Amino acid sequence: MVEKFSKSFHHIGLIGRPDKSSVVTTLCLIYDHLLGLGLKPIFEQETAALMPFKPVASLHKDHMGEHVDFVIVVGGDGTLLHAARSLVKYNTPVVGINRGRLGFLTDINPAEVITKLDQVLQGEFLLDRRFLLELEIRKCNGHVYYKALALNDIVLHSGKSVHMVDFKLEIDEKFVYRQHSDGLIVATPTGSTAYALSGGGPIIHPSMDAIALVPMHPHTLSSRPIIVGGQSEIVITAQKNRWQPMVSADGQESISLSDDDLLCIRKYPHKLNLLHPPGYDFYMSCRTKLGWNQDFEGLNEEGHS
Repeated sequence: MVEKFSKSFHHIGLIGRPDKSSVVTTLCLIYDHLLGLGLKPIFEQETAALMPFKPVASLHKDHMGEHVDFVIVVGGDGTLLHAARSLVKYNTPVVGINRGRLGFLTDINPAEVITKLDQVLQGEFLLDRRFLLELEIRKCNGHVYYKALALNDIVLHSGKSVHMVDFKLEIDEKFVYRQHSDGLIVATPTGSTAYALSGGGPIIHPSMDAIALVPMHPHTLSSRPIIVGGQSEIVITAQKNRWQPMVSADGQESISLSDDDLLCIRKYPHKLNLLHPPGYDFYMSCRTKLGWNQDFEGLNEEGHS
């Protein structure tokens, strides 16, 4: 369904990782186009510093969400993940231009960037609300010493060692299992097509209110991925390990987990407002990004020869 957002777009944030010439080229194209439309483009500071010209305005990424109406992210899905964690609490809508590899989140083709952006700026888009996970690491006395957000996944792993991790899993204060494995991936529907997919997890439609728990090489043949409700509280407790297990949110820097520390995971209260141009189709994205149709190139869109 094509939806209208509740406010018009005038101040437009621009975020990218200009470490590739293609990203810089697209950012420059968008910047000039927005100026031509009489809009006010505002670069994120780190992006602005690497551009071949000095932008008129720039903001720190942590403050951009409260000062712009809309953000355009140019790069890969990792760039959008990074931006989402800063923007989500402001309910700032985001659209992604793909200059990376798969582009499940940054889904606008660079060849169509001006046409598709004009549609979005005119209020023609699909509004896709994606939830994030928040994690807390607590001491046994309840003291919280680390917090983070993840749009894709939170991963418990063994760090640089080749040893397995011993941990206990509880969901909604109910004991589930004690496991010996390479770790555990806790993924949102958004993250179900990322690391969790390579670990054997299911693909979850983005509209589902669900969380996937995917064991990484468990030391038992009966251990399988579990899907739980989005309102579930997940608590992981590290057991006696020779090596300290590590925790990472969306591939950010890993934090060590001491014995008896509690890793608490739940849904974050704010959702990311991800915008897609008209015609976006999640299943089409799966077909093209995951190569579902590669052996049937002679079939038409309806699946007939």
